[in-house]
Amino acid sequence: MFICWQAEKNGTIYIGVTNNLLKRVHEHKSGLIEGFTKKYKVHNLVHCEQHNDIGKAITREKQIKKWKRQWKIELLEKDNPEWNDLYSNLMI
Repeated sequence: MFICWQAEKNGTIYIGVTNNLLKRVHEHKSGLIEGFTKKYKVHNLVHCEQHNDIGKAITREKQIKKWKRQWKIELLEKDNPEWNDLYSNLMI
């Protein structure tokens, strides 16, 4: 299970859980999924956490969603200070 964040630098942040990260990010990038990311054009994968248990992944997702925006940004920028799109790295 993966928790992934898609965002535009200094813009909207979307946090979600998936069991197929490549497929989910491709769907968001291609506009195949109706909803938040399509409406707000949030297409860059900027952070990802892997969890072995779906329950723990969902708990973590809910925890992060309650955080202040600045806390989310600090966590994201710890590993990705430039907010680079990580999707192409997954394809290697």
